[in-house]
Amino acid sequence: MENFKRDISYHVRRGDTQIILMATLNDRFHDVRIEVLVDYDSLMVGSAKVDFVRYPSSDCPGVTRRMKELEGFVIGRGLNRKLQEVFGGGEGCGNLRVMLQGVLPLAMNVKAAAGLQMKRQCWIRSENGLRVVALVM
Repeated sequence: MENFKRDISYHVRRGDTQIILMATLNDRFHDVRIEVLVDYDSLMVGSAKVDFVRYPSSDCPGVTRRMKELEGFVIGRGLNRKLQEVFGGGEGCGNLRVMLQGVLPLAMNVKAAAGLQMKRQCWIRSENGLRVVALVM
């Protein structure tokens, strides 16, 4: 394989009662999009969907039905075991497992960050090292 680039991105939005988690995977062979709705209070997965826009094998979209097995799962302990159980093995999909391992824990981060005052710093690299150029509260 010559040059190869893969981008995986995560996006999180919080609604009134739920957290919306989205992940995308793009490379020469894939354009895969995941959306998971999580109850804010319990961190229980309410729905989980995947859209295979571009994929290398006709078997790939067959994994879509497995997303339903995440519904009712509470994000926390046992997450990696659950993902291996659902998406592991010859009939599973390692790419979905990797995407979900990255995006699902973000629901816990949203809950942990509730009530904290967020501070943003903008860092700039210069010859003298890093320095803060802005602080927004």
